[in-house]
Amino acid sequence: MLNKLFVVSFASLFAISVQAAPHSHNGAMEKCMRAALVKHPGKVVSLEAELEKGRPIYEFDIVGDDGKEWEVECDAKTAKVYEEEVDVDANSEEFKSKAKVSLEDAKKTALAKFPGQIESIEYELENGKPVFEFDIKQANGKEVEVEVDAVTGLIGETEEEVYEIGKD
Repeated sequence: MLNKLFVVSFASLFAISVQAAPHSHNGAMEKCMRAALVKHPGKVVSLEAELEKGRPIYEFDIVGDDGKEWEVECDAKTAKVYEEEVDVDANSEEFKSKAKVSLEDAKKTALAKFPGQIESIEYELENGKPVFEFDIKQANGKEVEVEVDAVTGLIGETEEEVYEIGKD
């Protein structure tokens, strides 16, 4: 029920933004996308609307002009970028040299808390710190994004996906 309420509220927020400025494309998502692209100029390849601790956020995957793949999170209400992560290869020396937790152990940790099927795995550096990120499809059909700290093995952020546009 709470999820349905959020979807309606989230959709209403977007609809209100679009109605207020029907031709300017100046709604919350557009403001967040501009803010993300200011931080990391490039091409947005996907957009996810998510809930993080009940807070609506937008997550943009950007292939940057710098050649790096960035994941940028923005608060849907304030249009402020609050997190930036760079995706790295599983064999990245920067990731491997800092990681203390194996991929298998990180998977077990994530699935113990969020049972389901792992849909994708990303290796990221969040402020230079290695993090495994799993997209897990749960039995109820919901998809949750779970970060596991590759140094401590602890679960960090978790976000419930509301929708996704583009390729992941």
